Amino acid sequence: MREYELVVITTPEFDEEATMEIIDKIKGWISEAGGTIENLEHWGRRKFAYEIKNQKEGQYFIFNLELPPTFIATLERNMRLQEPILRYLITRQED
Repeated sequence: MREYELVVITTPEFDEEATMEIIDKIKGWISEAGGTIENLEHWGRRKFAYEIKNQKEGQYFIFNLELPPTFIATLERNMRLQEPILRYLITRQED
């Protein structure tokens, strides 16, 4: 298991309940792979420096998690297929 940081930006058009459904899906994928979420922060709505998919702002979520390295590609594919997710970034935390 390795430590990672995952940043997810979702569309601001959805209400809080719909946004939390997407976050719960991500949590489910992580737990199914045997990973653990150490911390989840909701940074709220922030403006972009430039438009992303015709959106001027988005909701930011930061995950600190532990995952098997083999699951990263699957997690990225799953997030890419979710329309409300505008952007995501997974980075490995160094010791």
